Order: sequence, then C-alpha cells, then structure tokens
Amino acid sequence: MTLHFPNMAEPAGRTLGDEEVAALDRVIRSGMLNSVWGTEARALEREVAELYGSRHAIACASGTAALHLSVVAAAPDPGDEIITTPITDFGTVAPILAQNAVPVFADVDPSDGNLDPDAVAALIGPRTRAIMAVHLFGAPARIGELRALADEHGLTLIEDCAQAWLTELPGGGRYAGTGGHVGTLSLQQWKHITCGDGGLAITGDDELARRMRLFADKGWDRAAGRSHESLGLNYRMTELQAAVARAQLAKLPGVVESRRRTAVELIEALRRMDPGSGATIRPARPDGSQVEIGLPRPDGHAWWLFPLVLPGGDAPELAAHLNAAGIPARPGYLKEPLNRAPLWDRPVYGASRYPLEGYRPAPCPEAERLVGSTLLIIDWNEHYTSEHVKVIADAIASYPGKA
Repeated sequence: MTLHFPNMAEPAGRTLGDEEVAALDRVIRSGMLNSVWGTEARALEREVAELYGSRHAIACASGTAALHLSVVAAAPDPGDEIITTPITDFGTVAPILAQNAVPVFADVDPSDGNLDPDAVAALIGPRTRAIMAVHLFGAPARIGELRALADEHGLTLIEDCAQAWLTELPGGGRYAGTGGHVGTLSLQQWKHITCGDGGLAITGDDELARRMRLFADKGWDRAAGRSHESLGLNYRMTELQAAVARAQLAKLPGVVESRRRTAVELIEALRRMDPGSGATIRPARPDGSQVEIGLPRPDGHAWWLFPLVLPGGDAPELAAHLNAAGIPARPGYLKEPLNRAPLWDRPVYGASRYPLEGYRPAPCPEAERLVGSTLLIIDWNEHYTSEHVKVIADAIASYPGKA
C-alpha cells in the first residue's frame, strides 16, 4: 500500500481541532464578530508581539494585506521603486503596484532562492524607497546584509515571512520579521498555522505602526470620532479569524519543531548516500555516473517546503520520479519567475499601464534557472513521520537520472 502524505488541505495535515471549535463557539456566543469592538484580534496582536519581541503587531485580513500595510508604511511616492525577489507569490508584488510603485526584481542566491544582497545593491537608485525580502520556503534570507544596505541608503526593509513562522535569523535570539523595519506574517490555509486567511504586520517603529493601523481601518482615527485621517482600506481581521488564529498560535512551536525534526532526518539520510559531501549528495546512476543535489541549510529553517537544488537541471525529471512513487513534489515552484510573468505587457488600471510605462523587468539568470530546471520542492508537513522520510530518501536514492 502506498504511504499517504498528509497535506494542509485535509484534516490529517492540519492541527485544527477542539481548541479552534471552542474558540469559534466563544466568539459566536459573545455576539461580537467585529474586531473593532471585540477582544480576540487585539489579544492576538499582543500574543504575536510578545512572541516576536516586537513593540507592535497589526492584525489584518490576509498576508497580502499585511504586505500592503508594509508598503504603505514605507510611503513610496508614485513611480518610486521597491526592490524584491522574482521567486515569490504575486501577493508580494501586488501591494507595490497597488501603491503606484514599481517592483524592481533582483536576482537570487542559487543555493536557496533568497535575495542576493549584491544584486540588490547594484539596483539601488534615486527612486528606490524600500527592499522587500522573502524568506523563501522558510529559509532565512540574508537580512543582516540587506539591513545594512537599507540603513546606508535610507530605505525601508520589509520582510515577507508568510512561509517563515519562527524562522531564526543568523546569530540567534531573533526571528525573521524582526531584522527589518516591518515583518509580515500569513495565516492562509497553506501556512504553518491558519485561520483560512489572515495576516499580521509587526514593527518596532511607532510611526510605521500608526500608518499601518490607520490604513487597515479605512484611515479612521477612532479616538477622534468619525474622522478619516488618511486614505485607507478595510483590511480588518474578524473576531472569528482571530480566535482561530490564537488557538493555532499556541500550537505553532510544536508545528515548527516537528517539521524541523523530520527535515533534518531527511538531510541526514541523504548525506549518508554520499558521506563527506557536505552540502550535496550524489546518487549513483545505473551507468556509474552521478547526479548532484544541493541540500538546504537546516540552521533556522522553518520548513514550509523542503527544497532541493539540482545544478545539472534534473529537477523536472526527479519530480516526476518522486510523483511516480507517491511523493508530492514539483519542479520550479512557479510557472515562471515574476520578472518573466505576462502581466508586465498588460494594462494595470483600466487601459493604463501606469506606473509601468516603458517598464521591462531585467533578466534574473539565477532565478530563471532555478524555476526552469534546477529547483525541486517536496511538500512538507508536521504530520510526516520517519516512515515518510525513509520513503522520500529511498525514492531519491533510486533516481535513474536523465535518459
């Protein structure tokens, strides 16, 4: 019988249970489902701020909404530029366009797909307003170097931590999301913890927090009566979302610890195939040749997905081999990196291409190669066991390579 791999679209792949049901019951019986007058969203904000050692946490409707708040906090003028990565969900980039700013795509480190600080530095210009880094698949980006760049040039550093709950930054003692000026978190269905949709923005800066909280509540200064201080949208989280998120938050450390434990088991199993290889493994092909596979660095990783890099370009073939063994894996993560997405040739607002007139994203060779041929991701879950690890390792060991 084929071993079942739990996934986050089903009860067996989630940690939802009686605690979340009780939380919903508590809110419904209170009669107050709106977070403006309720208590759950404010409690969630306090708990997340305490967990992250952050002065402020602002709850909102989604991870994309949290990123929009972070761009609002950076306050770009129309046509200003925000440097970001081409390997990410479009939710990272949509808020940039929504504020009439221009996304500028920097290339990535080919070993993990995170922003390359040298590539970012080369793109900083007079219109640059912010850097938006993504901790891809839960691996820590090089935030120390990016923060130094941001400070040197007077830029806002935003950390997209949608895939990186409790990811640890190098040096210890800090989580991803706290090394920049604003960090954003997601509670969408496929994240470490969920309330279906929901997000939070965290910051230690009082003024940035003020801007974000106002924007999330239609620019409404609640202390001043029915007075709208600035432009804003309704990005409020509901009390139902917040109550479920609070129950999930209590389970977060166990979720991340379980994912880390089995991920390290797989790394160790793969390294045993090629003793002494360090960061790579080389399964033998039947003809005596070998295929090189780069392993992720486990330090600080939150393991939203388990990525492998195949410098020889075998990712599509290995993914098909794993799928045939019943293992949920796919090449590339995206159909194309965002700098190659078709939307850049299309209107933005109505028939207008503003603010993208004359805009053409630059090539990002490392990102394009990762997505096109060298990156493979294996779905990961806190309910995986050592048996799942063995099945994956055995399947990789039996990979015959390209025909």
